[in-house]
Amino acid sequence: MTMNQEGYPVFKGLQKPLEFMGIRGRFLTLAVAAIGVSFVGFIGFSIALGKLAGFIAMLVMALVGLVTIYVKQRGGLHNKRRAKGIYVYKNLRRNS
Repeated sequence: MTMNQEGYPVFKGLQKPLEFMGIRGRFLTLAVAAIGVSFVGFIGFSIALGKLAGFIAMLVMALVGLVTIYVKQRGGLHNKRRAKGIYVYKNLRRNS
């Protein structure tokens, strides 16, 4: 918080990008989804096969989700497809 000329406190927003435990921005939502899916997987596997199998399945699902997030995060917040090659655009305008 900083003070302006009139003496009122002014909030200037986040000075740094949002990050929690190395996970940035929009990937936080994906991390929460991965943990939630692993928890639901734990419940399903523990009912079907037992608690040990449920625990192992939960760990595997959480790790796969978090590793996927870290790999996607290396590409940046805005994943862009970068096409390789040279493209020639013809007939963009009709000659009249």
